[in-house]
Amino acid sequence: MNFRHRPSRRSFLKTLGVAAAGAPFVTRGLMAQSPNSVLRHAAFGAGGMAWADLNQLAECPGVEIVAICDVDLNRTIEAREKFPKAKIYQDWRELFDKEAKNIDSVNVSVPDHMHASIGVSAMQLGKHLYGQKPLAHDLYEVRRMTKIAAQKKNLVTQMGIQVHSSSQYRKAVRVIQDGVIGKVKEVHTWSNKTWGDTSSLPLLTETYPVPAGFDWDLWLGVCAARPFIGKKYYHPENWRKRLDFGTGTFGDMGCHIFDPVFSALKLTAPISIRSEGPAPNAWNWAMDAKIHYLFSGTEYTAEKTLPVTWYDGAQKPPAEIAAQLGLKRLSEQGSVFLGTDGMMVLPHIGRPQLYPAEKFRSYVVPDIKDENHWEQFVSACKGNGQTSAPFAYAGPLTESVLLGGVASHFPQTTLQWNAAKLKFDLAEANHLVRRDYRTGWAIKALA
Repeated sequence: MNFRHRPSRRSFLKTLGVAAAGAPFVTRGLMAQSPNSVLRHAAFGAGGMAWADLNQLAECPGVEIVAICDVDLNRTIEAREKFPKAKIYQDWRELFDKEAKNIDSVNVSVPDHMHASIGVSAMQLGKHLYGQKPLAHDLYEVRRMTKIAAQKKNLVTQMGIQVHSSSQYRKAVRVIQDGVIGKVKEVHTWSNKTWGDTSSLPLLTETYPVPAGFDWDLWLGVCAARPFIGKKYYHPENWRKRLDFGTGTFGDMGCHIFDPVFSALKLTAPISIRSEGPAPNAWNWAMDAKIHYLFSGTEYTAEKTLPVTWYDGAQKPPAEIAAQLGLKRLSEQGSVFLGTDGMMVLPHIGRPQLYPAEKFRSYVVPDIKDENHWEQFVSACKGNGQTSAPFAYAGPLTESVLLGGVASHFPQTTLQWNAAKLKFDLAEANHLVRRDYRTGWAIKALA
């Protein structure tokens, strides 16, 4: 592979335009394949969770890894050894430019700020998409990805919330929907993670050399140019803390922990959001969030509205909840559902626990097995079955999660949310629904 070659933006957009026009025919042809046929796959990202996704997908029957892309070639060393036939790319646009005709599906497992650009490009090219959580960095991006996925009727999508397919979360959904604890009155969800930083941007008193094999400009992607800072300030570990690149603790864990709440209660968009935690500074997400959501009620809730509260870092649900459960403390991450006839604690990741224990001692949780989230995607791509976290479901879930991040900018302020119009009742908050892309990096579908 000649890494010096990088397609011009015009070349890439031409490829995207031609392939998008023909995508319906490409996709229908793929869907007609036998479940035993080969799925030609490309991976975007080769380290961390991307490496886990790549290996999980590669282990599914009938998957051929055709290409792997990472802006840091040092993170492709292990991939080169394990997948010697796969072509290695550093520029995601070059991969699409050269391999669009040779691949059927992709996974996008890169930092949050590039989920939308790569994912939308893949869908426009008619490629099935496994997109890591959160679906995108901004609310507008998520809405566009959800809409494009809906327009591509034969396109298979799945968000990377693999616990969604676990037996524990699926059992919890069954317990709630079977009415075992009655109608749900309120929910509390939490994570002890701390993807935030209260410090200012480091003073650039020295020049940090960009590591060999790492393309800093490509890593920045749609975000404004800025100096590289060493000591893992951005890459590869701490980008989740930075406002422009990550989505904080909530973006990291919210899509996981909110998932069974959303799924069990069939929630849609919240009516309002209120943050009672600290605000982020100019560069980084805050820690110790406490965010109140108000959702419209459903057939599984006790009232016409449902309060759901998120906590992270040092913030925890009220002590009286643990006391009601007879517990000294709650798990480090999880949810508690307060129902009219009982309570359910769902640790992340663990089996659902019903309280008071004496009341539910004879209740047997349904025997529901684990499903393989990645294999589910591969099977659906081959025309066999469906995914359980398609963008039609994952989009609204991600939007709800990201709304908490927006609310954190306006502590002690209740924001009313109009989901249909993608708009808050506060003008300042609307500026955070959609960001500007760096000149030359906007894709037409996201412009």
